[in-house]
Amino acid sequence: QVQLVESGGGLVQPGGSLRLSCAASGFSFSNYPMSWYRQAPGKEREFVAQISRSSSTLNYLRSVEGRFTISRDNAENTVYLLMNSLKPEDTAVYYCNRVPAFQYWGQGTQVTVAS
Repeated sequence: QVQLVESGGGLVQPGGSLRLSCAASGFSFSNYPMSWYRQAPGKEREFVAQISRSSSTLNYLRSVEGRFTISRDNAENTVYLLMNSLKPEDTAVYYCNRVPAFQYWGQGTQVTVAS
């Protein structure tokens, strides 16, 4: 059974940092690229970042490029998102998923950027 468990969110002031984690199970994690997505209140879910199987290729939403870093640990079946210089517009629930995405989504982790 596929499981995606996101964690690490919280309330942070503008300019602050958070590191999100996503623990994956139920599929061959190292065989797939992984992505982070986010959904702000009243908005559609949007792509944030993607990492290839070997971590050699990284892609980012333009508005987070240079501030966010995606990484993965294939031995631990975990993908991370380090978020620096956070802005109020980064406030959202953050999710991870495989590429191609499962229909199933985890519960996400709430990130709130406010002073």
